[in-house]
Amino acid sequence: MYNTRIHYGYISIFFHWLAAATIIALFALGYYMVDLTYYHQWYKTAPELHKSIGFLLFILMIVRVVWRHKQLTPEHLTSHSSLERKMGKLTHSVLYLLIFLIMITGYLISTADDRGIEVFELFTVPGFGSFIENQEDVAGLIHQWLAYTLILLASLHAIAALKHHFIDKDNTLNRMIGRRQKNLNQAKDKMENT
Repeated sequence: MYNTRIHYGYISIFFHWLAAATIIALFALGYYMVDLTYYHQWYKTAPELHKSIGFLLFILMIVRVVWRHKQLTPEHLTSHSSLERKMGKLTHSVLYLLIFLIMITGYLISTADDRGIEVFELFTVPGFGSFIENQEDVAGLIHQWLAYTLILLASLHAIAALKHHFIDKDNTLNRMIGRRQKNLNQAKDKMENT
């Protein structure tokens, strides 16, 4: 369940893949809904769904950050170069930053007219109105370009994981999909060689 020095625990793995799937779904929905006309059946439904799921992602990400700081971080694999270690850490930090900035700008878009955000009609996240002139448009443009940047960076992150798996043949990807046998064998080999 918990992270060790060798592998990620199932809770960390769950947070990673749930956040990834949710972000991809939100991006697809956001891309789809921007061109809907007033008379389209999803004209009101798509934005409400996007906002509701986005708020739940915000809660998930806060829990994930707290969880991450309370857990051990698995050690880097010996096959990772110094540059790969630095780039991996930078990429993860930028991904987290982008996710939170996208959610903040989404909130600023949705609440610019002083209305709150209805989350699946269960509760309302209060709105505080506009803080700047044309807040909805400014925040919308920033939200859009941050989302494109996030998807690009997440794609590069996925390509790097596949490179580690298929070219380097190391356990980088295995650790995040829960395959532990190879990690345990690697740890045993490491201990036998020392």
